[in-house]
Amino acid sequence: MNFLTLDSVHHTYFSPKTATHALSDISLAVKEGEFVSFIGPSGCGKTTLLSIIAGLIQPTGGTVSLNGQPIRNMKKKLGYMLQQDYLFPWKTIEENIFLGLTITGNLSEEKRKEARALLVEMGLEGVESSYPRELSGGMRQRVALIRTLITEPQLLLLDEPFSALDYQTKLKLEDLVFSTLKSFGKTAVLVTHDIGEAIAMCDRIILFGTKPGRIHTIFDVPDSLRGLMPFEVRNHEDFPGFFQTIWKELEKLESRNH
Repeated sequence: MNFLTLDSVHHTYFSPKTATHALSDISLAVKEGEFVSFIGPSGCGKTTLLSIIAGLIQPTGGTVSLNGQPIRNMKKKLGYMLQQDYLFPWKTIEENIFLGLTITGNLSEEKRKEARALLVEMGLEGVESSYPRELSGGMRQRVALIRTLITEPQLLLLDEPFSALDYQTKLKLEDLVFSTLKSFGKTAVLVTHDIGEAIAMCDRIILFGTKPGRIHTIFDVPDSLRGLMPFEVRNHEDFPGFFQTIWKELEKLESRNH
């Protein structure tokens, strides 16, 4: 059974004088444990679609369901990781991690132990009582990931979570996020502008066309690259050819827009 299902999703933004068609007829099924990415030219509606999946925007038409239930009933089952870490600067790292659990009244001793184990696993041992300003950007994003995972979401939505980081930190975090999500058996949707990142982390890559946003092509990542760590994927002999295939298709789309 499909885990996440989008059926004929349309979205139009209305203003007093105009109607902008952001998305047209998006139908997509994602299996449990699958990692998919959305790529495409600027303005193709990737982030709008992610917001619709998150239940933050009600689509003009169509439905989104998780495990057969409307997504609006399943918001507690979703985790969101963004470009900015959105840690509260006046709270300690531990307080930031437990924020969601504290608000919902689900903070237990077991969860505290789980969080400490995750901090150790992610190389953040001993930072519990530090404040966000005392950590690097990469460390803060790892804290944001722990904060997301500790609420046990069934679906993770990642909106360019590495784009604000330097290249070396980004590559390390790709490996860390990938291995963590796979070990937890999580289903994830990644929005990115980086073709290499999409190939390195995902099972399928959905390329969107624009005006209005629609699914143009779906690429299955070759078996030879699946299951490898992202850093290994980038160094594999099959990586450059597959990258070029997607790049050329994206170039065609962008040339049509100019």
